[in-house]
Amino acid sequence: MNISAQLSRRSLLMGVAGASALASCGGGGGGGVSSPVSSGSTASSSSTASASGPTLPDPATAPALKTHFNGKFLVGMTAEPNEINNAISQPVLKAHANSMTAENCMKPHAIGTSAGVYNYTLADQVIAFASANNIAVRGHTLLWHQSAPDWFFAGDSTSATYRATVQARLERYITDVVTYFKGKVYAWDVVNEPTSDSAGSPYRNSRWYQVLGADYIEIALRAARAADPTVKLFINDYSTENADKLARLMSLVDTLLTRGVPLDGIGHQLHITTTWPPVANVRAAFQAAETRGLINHVTELDVSLYGSDPGSCFGTPATGCAPSLTEGTAAYWDSIRAQALQYRAMFDLFASQPSVKSVTTWGVADNHTWLSSFPVNRLNHPLLFDTTGKPKSAFWAVVNPTFVP
Repeated sequence: MNISAQLSRRSLLMGVAGASALASCGGGGGGGVSSPVSSGSTASSSSTASASGPTLPDPATAPALKTHFNGKFLVGMTAEPNEINNAISQPVLKAHANSMTAENCMKPHAIGTSAGVYNYTLADQVIAFASANNIAVRGHTLLWHQSAPDWFFAGDSTSATYRATVQARLERYITDVVTYFKGKVYAWDVVNEPTSDSAGSPYRNSRWYQVLGADYIEIALRAARAADPTVKLFINDYSTENADKLARLMSLVDTLLTRGVPLDGIGHQLHITTTWPPVANVRAAFQAAETRGLINHVTELDVSLYGSDPGSCFGTPATGCAPSLTEGTAAYWDSIRAQALQYRAMFDLFASQPSVKSVTTWGVADNHTWLSSFPVNRLNHPLLFDTTGKPKSAFWAVVNPTFVP
């Protein structure tokens, strides 16, 4: 997904929770850009002081994440064909992941060339790599307002048959795509980010909603279930750790469940920071799904090093953003330590919740992250592995409770 589409989503949580909050990139992270070695200025004299990071164990002793969490949940990472073939990302994927998600190439804008015409070339490369390496695949995503080719909505919108025409196109697309990947994908983010960011109606006022009303979610889920009776079906959204957004999402979900619509779980994106959210907020989101008999997937996890950006940083234009950290400074290592503690807290929670069946980071290693250009261009190292693919403090904090970041 392109970076510009993230702006409105990021501003939600910043507006609600202020400087300690960070809303999500929503449904698909950024296009993925290589992070710089260092950039920008620093915030204070302490920021510029040279400092050393923690002493890390030998990378050769790192346990595979998929083995460490075996019996708890699948460990996933997002990757496109260029990451699959990247000398840094590929070994990490092979060693640590038993689930993966295509970052962009399984979205409608990538697959849906025109009505009934599909381009599976890149998606097939992801599937082939996963199959060759015993990695399961999460499908992302069948319907998303930011990835809806215009052909879905072509025609005279004033015609009495227009609504039925759009519905038929949606049903055909989902039927054909889910059928094509049947047996190759274990779960689908069927509907991505349907929840409103504002009080009032729980539904985002997307083009899908404007044409089909709230029924579009049910239409999509029923079409997916008919095409593959065994694949797990999810609604995926961001800011589920925000109580107001969560309440709107659950209102939407309750309507679906009351109508007997097939739904297996909730996907929680969890694009978070070193300072937000509290563990209790994430636990509440999981429990909201559990009380409705649904399972939980963490679908797009990363932890930004910038936990003090004001809401204006996510406006247009972005203003007031924290200055870029410089690798190797005291401020940088302070953020790395805070990141490690946040990752530890989150993974401890994930492991304690039987309803959490899959945890996916949005990216593989810090050499490829959308956060190096959103909300502004600056160094950001939000993942468990560094720019060379070696385990970071965050990794060791996750797998070793005695490790001191």
